[in-house]
Amino acid sequence: MAYNFDAVIDRRNTNATKLQKYAGADILPFWIADMDFAVPEFILAPLRERLEHPIIGYTKKPDSLTLAFQNWLMHHYGWQVPEDWVVWLPGVVPGLNMAVNMLAPDQQLLVPTPIYYPFLDLQENTKREQLAVPLALSDGKWSMDLSAMADAVNPQTKMVCIANPQNPTGRCYSLDELGALADFIERHNLLLVSDEIHCQLILDEDKAHLPIAHAVPEIAQRTVSLFAATKTYNIPGLGCAAAVVPDPHLRKRFLATRGDLVPGPGPLNYIASEAAFNDRSDWVPQLQATLRRNRALVEAVAGHRMSKMEATYLAWIDIADLQLNDVDGHFESHGLGLSNGAPFGHEGYVRFNFASPKPVLDEGLKRLRASLQND
Repeated sequence: MAYNFDAVIDRRNTNATKLQKYAGADILPFWIADMDFAVPEFILAPLRERLEHPIIGYTKKPDSLTLAFQNWLMHHYGWQVPEDWVVWLPGVVPGLNMAVNMLAPDQQLLVPTPIYYPFLDLQENTKREQLAVPLALSDGKWSMDLSAMADAVNPQTKMVCIANPQNPTGRCYSLDELGALADFIERHNLLLVSDEIHCQLILDEDKAHLPIAHAVPEIAQRTVSLFAATKTYNIPGLGCAAAVVPDPHLRKRFLATRGDLVPGPGPLNYIASEAAFNDRSDWVPQLQATLRRNRALVEAVAGHRMSKMEATYLAWIDIADLQLNDVDGHFESHGLGLSNGAPFGHEGYVRFNFASPKPVLDEGLKRLRASLQND
């Protein structure tokens, strides 16, 4: 079946966060990380079926959801995960906060930056000190700087939190990189939290996502891995995520932080994610092909400013030479709503979400070209 990723869908009157930020203004939104593509029918159909029942009450997690997730991990990664390793959550971000709350109040976490901004909110949310260590940039490609990370580690540092694939730089870490990180984690006796929500959005055809707890199994007992189908299938409004925690003692600590603060997903959320994990169609490959095309279109405009991204639908664009006093205002004056790099821990960059139909993206890129003129 061929899917139409270039159909322009009117999202007005849906209270979409993406649009509401610029309501009433001629500003195209390429900021928040949701896509402008229709959710596939194999997800919408079971949602409609459930809505035929007139009551939507408190709902226990269906056993079929965990089975679907287990089969998905085996199908895509050859990873056999027992049921008791899996903890269901309303999203990856609550899982990040739960994991950091496992630390004692005087302990620290280390985060390589730039990174998805909720990572940088962990310090305020959990009251645990955070060490931000810059990623290394070489020839447009960002990598973990393990030497700088080693220099930053001290006796109070007990955890590293990463995004793999990396958001916002678009890196898909190699086995050598993950192995080196695992050696670092073991050498310094640390825990690892890995946000792997973009795992199916690999754009380079010679790359593959590697779940670190499976690819480097010696690190599994120190790892909390966070997965969700919400990014890939454009269902972020139906939050549902899975934490894979192989070590029973670590899992007990992780669950103990939940309390009454983190609720379970709702019934529609369960249904949507189960349908996504059961998908074996061509939808994801066709999505990847569309995103690959869109990446090339963005790169044709941004040129050397754009980091060499291998995954996600988020372009990381260098604007330091423009020397802007008001980054947001500058791009908005050109009719563009982008994500400022500062909240990701790196000023002088913007993040551009190119998961849009070509007619919308083409207009956005005209505006981007004008906004990047250094004159």
